[in-house]
Amino acid sequence: MPTDVAAVTGATGFLGGHLCERLLEEGWDVRGLSRPTSDRNGLEGVDWYVGDVFEDETLRALVDGVDAVFHLAGVGLWSAGPETVERVNRDGTATLLSACRDSDVGRLVFTSTAGTRRTTKRFADETDFAEPIGAYQSSKAAAERLVDRYAEDDGDAVTVHPTSIFGPGDDSFTPQLLAMGLEPTMPAYLPGGLSVVGVSDVVDGLLSAYAAGTRGDHYILGGENLTYDRAAERIADHAGGSPARVPVPSTAIHAAGPVAEVVDAVADRRVFPFDRRMARLATSELFYSSQKAHEELGYEYEPLEAHLPETVAWYRSTNG
Repeated sequence: MPTDVAAVTGATGFLGGHLCERLLEEGWDVRGLSRPTSDRNGLEGVDWYVGDVFEDETLRALVDGVDAVFHLAGVGLWSAGPETVERVNRDGTATLLSACRDSDVGRLVFTSTAGTRRTTKRFADETDFAEPIGAYQSSKAAAERLVDRYAEDDGDAVTVHPTSIFGPGDDSFTPQLLAMGLEPTMPAYLPGGLSVVGVSDVVDGLLSAYAAGTRGDHYILGGENLTYDRAAERIADHAGGSPARVPVPSTAIHAAGPVAEVVDAVADRRVFPFDRRMARLATSELFYSSQKAHEELGYEYEPLEAHLPETVAWYRSTNG
């Protein structure tokens, strides 16, 4: 029986690395897209295609003849300015879809963000379309529309929407969350809350979307819905830490939005990755339902504590 072959864009990233490891463990042949400067250490067994999401020839070679394409490549506002974010996330997706149209390709699984879904209800689901806030959400929403059109007219594709992904190897969200529960020097926690999901659970969801998702459909891959103070308490209780006790006032964060806009304008580049609308969003309770993914894909997620031993060990090893 021939071995299944997967192509993974964003293979050297946090989620992409975990996905590649799982695919290799399950016996897939894995092709990974990597920029020349990316760190590919620790992913032995991946067949590397060196280039980026704008190189047609590289992408065609990457995807031709594969059973699955997992499109994870993207960039956020901490790493680049709005124009670059829009170009990579939207136009890079368009280039990949063009390569898929011209090649012998199985199912495409596109990883977007839960940020394109919000609600005034308690929990958002796949039907709760939201006006994008910021270049990241805008570019991901545009990429979703491209993938939807591809699924309707050209090929097989599904879209997944992870919430806030937590786990070892993440250099952005995970250390910030852990610091609120572990570090005595971090006395304050943010207002609001979010859906925290372990990276291994998201990998499960990606593979389930490939195996059982409905062509052209969307699935939220979320975890526990927690306020920041509750998350900090549970991390501290589990790992013997010192939870943040003082909430940062929402008004302070809201006030920072206009300041960031002024600094960005004066500096003529993106210094802070938020504006006044993002500042308001940061103080909200961004809670999500994964019921559809559970019912249609068999998706399950574990509680925060199940992911803490490995993640806290990684955090402490990398932070002294």
